[in-house]
Amino acid sequence: MRLILLGPPGAGKGTQSARLEKKFGIPQLSTGDMLRAAVKAGTPVGLKAKAVMESGGLVSDEIVVGIIADRIGEADCAKGFILDGFPRTVAQAKALDAMLKQKGMKLDAVVELVVDEKALVARMENRVKETLAAGGAVRADDNPEAFAKRLTQYREQTAPVSDYYKSVGELRTVDGMAAIDDVTAQLDKVLAK
Repeated sequence: MRLILLGPPGAGKGTQSARLEKKFGIPQLSTGDMLRAAVKAGTPVGLKAKAVMESGGLVSDEIVVGIIADRIGEADCAKGFILDGFPRTVAQAKALDAMLKQKGMKLDAVVELVVDEKALVARMENRVKETLAAGGAVRADDNPEAFAKRLTQYREQTAPVSDYYKSVGELRTVDGMAAIDDVTAQLDKVLAK
């Protein structure tokens, strides 16, 4: 199962990815984690990324897709993978499609968790309260102002990715505002098709 999960921050992608990992025995791939691992391992693509990051630049789509290409070639991805947080732009989606085609692979599904943005802010505020009550550490960007910026950035840069996958007939949607178990059930149904 090769899968992309789309949705704004706080939509529940991480929660659902963890459940899908367990169900299908496939890894959830975070581009940030992959980037750090490639840099640490000193792979050719990792060395390129390190040079860009040390100069203060943003890692190019070409480098990120190269890191994903290396990562999905590893043994734990033999049965598939979940991409969460990538692609973030239409250009990245097209580059990913081209790379997968080159490897003789294709995506099994692109699923968007559709949510109400106002409800997401309330969800984020509740998550902060629960985390603090449990004695946990709160993410620096889990405050209303930073969260609003993340939502705006998502809307401007990443939301068009959904339109791209819709235009090529690959987008499936689930109601991300439902209870967690209900979202999981919807995902199971959508992925069974």
